[in-house]
Amino acid sequence: MSKFEQTYRVHQRHGQEHIFADWDELSPEQREELLADCARIDFDWLAQRRKELRDGPTAMPAGMIEPAPVVSLPQTEAERGQWNAARDAGEELLRRGKIAAFLVAGGQGTRLGFQGPKGCFPVGPVSGRTLFQWHAEQILARSRRHGVSIPLYIMTSRENDRGTRAFFEEKSFFGLNPSDVFFFQQEMVPCLDLNGKLLLSSPSTVAMNPNGHGGSLSGLRTSGAIRDMRGRGVEFISYFQVDNPLVTICDPVFIGRHVQSGSEMSCKVLEKNSPSERIGVACVMNGKPAVIEYMDLDEAARQAREADGRLKFRAGSIAIHVLNVDFVDRVAAGGVLPWHQSRKKVPYFTGNRLIKPETENAVKFETFVFDALPQAEKSLNLEVAREQEFAPLKNARGVDSVQSCRELLSRRFRRWLSGAGVPPPVSGRPGSAGAPEPVVEISPLYSLDAGELARKVKPGGFQLERFLLLG
Repeated sequence: MSKFEQTYRVHQRHGQEHIFADWDELSPEQREELLADCARIDFDWLAQRRKELRDGPTAMPAGMIEPAPVVSLPQTEAERGQWNAARDAGEELLRRGKIAAFLVAGGQGTRLGFQGPKGCFPVGPVSGRTLFQWHAEQILARSRRHGVSIPLYIMTSRENDRGTRAFFEEKSFFGLNPSDVFFFQQEMVPCLDLNGKLLLSSPSTVAMNPNGHGGSLSGLRTSGAIRDMRGRGVEFISYFQVDNPLVTICDPVFIGRHVQSGSEMSCKVLEKNSPSERIGVACVMNGKPAVIEYMDLDEAARQAREADGRLKFRAGSIAIHVLNVDFVDRVAAGGVLPWHQSRKKVPYFTGNRLIKPETENAVKFETFVFDALPQAEKSLNLEVAREQEFAPLKNARGVDSVQSCRELLSRRFRRWLSGAGVPPPVSGRPGSAGAPEPVVEISPLYSLDAGELARKVKPGGFQLERFLLLG
């Protein structure tokens, strides 16, 4: 029996033989490509996803969850002292080489109207620094501050792996030692039409999508990244995603708080600005720490208020975590995270022609990294200030757009300058009443934080104009 016949019969048993309808029209190379894609399909996994598709997604009833405890931003001298102690503990772990940075960067820049890996998108308000450069320079600066080479692990996807590696090589790894940068691809899974059927994204490839940021945990294990971390003596992972240039990577306070609390997985959270803000909510579900994605929280829970008028479920998770290496290894070995479905417009081939649907025609399945939280013996939620840590880049225009992201970056740097004693623009100049605010950009290599900037800048040493680039 030929390889094609064996593959066809397997797909026929599972009601998926339709993807071979145009087999006779394919070239020998295309046939090999299609058979290779088919060999990657796990039909047990597929059967379970089809069942979930038939059953439909369910929202989480409000009665099953409670708001999560949160370590709030410090307000008193005692609380500020606790933060300082946590910072000292985190800095000591950094100096000892116990921390690795983990960048989840599997996305393309399609929604931004950009061709290529999302990390290659130019986001710098003045220089046009790319997202990858922002992150790499921050890791390099923190490595220099603490006298250590912080290793960087980068999860790519099938779509952007080659482009990401080439970009880092072209830019000489932004000053990082190439031996400290570890790339791996996340796994792909098939998407299904609304009847549970496989789709073709080309005449010879099955339509697939990345398995979600939850796949980062299994990817760390299967790629050998966990083994590499252990060889370096790394015990904790600073997890972040590519589309937030305001993230504080390997934040000593966060690391220190995580370790002091005995947590296995911790989250940074901020207060949601409205019930409809599209970020997950930190909570306790059945006595276990959890994050519920905004689309899975039912309307009653989204709208619930405390007596003071604040949202009951207001601790929004912003995809910044610290995880123990041992915890990641344990979760990945178990291989069990729930699958979430989202309906999408997925172009597909049939009759040897491409169909671009005008309405949602398919379901993509993904896992979420925060769904590992219930497996943690203990977890911490640390509150951060929105303006200091969260500038998501999702859309070309509107909310979480290129413009809003650049403005949030510039605004943070203007605050730093103001705190360092740099005066605002004089009347009649850009930034004065009725004029645009100055556009400011400060490289992490010049200053990692406001304190470092204040030590370098003399009050009154220069006057803000329309643009300022430092570093």
